[in-house]
Amino acid sequence: MLRYVLKRIGLVFVTTFIIISLTFILMKLLPLERPRGLAPDQLRFYFHQVRLGYMVQVSGPLRPGETVDAIVNDDGRLYYFRQIPIMRQYLNWLGNVILRWDWGVSSHVEPNVTAIEIIGRRLPASMRLNIIALFTSVPFGFLFGIIAALQKNKLPDHIISTGVMVFVSIPSFVFITFLMLFFAYNLGWLPSQWPPQGFDWKLRARAYVIPIAALSFGTIAGFTRYTRAELTEIMSSEFLLLARTKGLTKRQTVIRHALRNSLVPIVPMIIGQFIGILSGSMILEGLYGIPGIGSLFITAINTKDYNVVMVDMALYTTIGLFAGLLVDLSYGIVDPRIRMGARK
Repeated sequence: MLRYVLKRIGLVFVTTFIIISLTFILMKLLPLERPRGLAPDQLRFYFHQVRLGYMVQVSGPLRPGETVDAIVNDDGRLYYFRQIPIMRQYLNWLGNVILRWDWGVSSHVEPNVTAIEIIGRRLPASMRLNIIALFTSVPFGFLFGIIAALQKNKLPDHIISTGVMVFVSIPSFVFITFLMLFFAYNLGWLPSQWPPQGFDWKLRARAYVIPIAALSFGTIAGFTRYTRAELTEIMSSEFLLLARTKGLTKRQTVIRHALRNSLVPIVPMIIGQFIGILSGSMILEGLYGIPGIGSLFITAINTKDYNVVMVDMALYTTIGLFAGLLVDLSYGIVDPRIRMGARK
């Protein structure tokens, strides 16, 4: 088991390295985007690029036919910069990240602020939102799934199954739009946008209702569907019939045997659903104005802020790959009979 875990952790780092390397190279193939701000701000950004080894400063004036990638006019003085070959940039980038943990500075989102600092400020908002949504979804999903399985082909089962089909089919960004329109604009019960820092804590607490509801309903429907399917299948198995013949009541067989066995495929799904929620919150954060890494990722892509995109991409990739590892390991935790990497 230990050998298997170490191999998977090593594979996670190798996969992350490959994905981030390809992302860096492909983004560097895109046209260079001029940073936002006045000439002094642009010069600071370009000089930082020179220090990191991504560009070189060309001494002017330019010779006939000579081309550069960036020209900055600061009070009549011209500064010329040219990108070095992409593979040299890539090698310099590896050295900066591995040796100094320097991912560069932002060019548009927050000019000349380090990308790591920007991500660090926005990460807590996204993680808090997604963790609350997950802990809200799991109990309700299990509850509705158990009720539907115990009342199979009866009225409660039909109502729950219909609701599951509806909420699985509706995308979260459509649902949050409806919630904002009805509860924020029409009724005025909840804020229509995420309140900035410094507002009353009661208003900030109410601001969680709309995005968490939009993230949770689809996840609740997914948990309900899987719980009902697994529990229904196990309740019709022979070992459960044997438990009833030994004198156990229906409640005892469901709690002691059926629920426990149905958790084997469901518990790992919780970790997978967290990744789904984290990915789905990108659009929701942008629509509701939540200052998280999801909305930051979309903004950085639209403004071609490559350094911020790199850090955000690295974070999402690492979280996704380690979540996949935890999903595999959780099978052995839930059911001791399962041991990943065991010898035959």
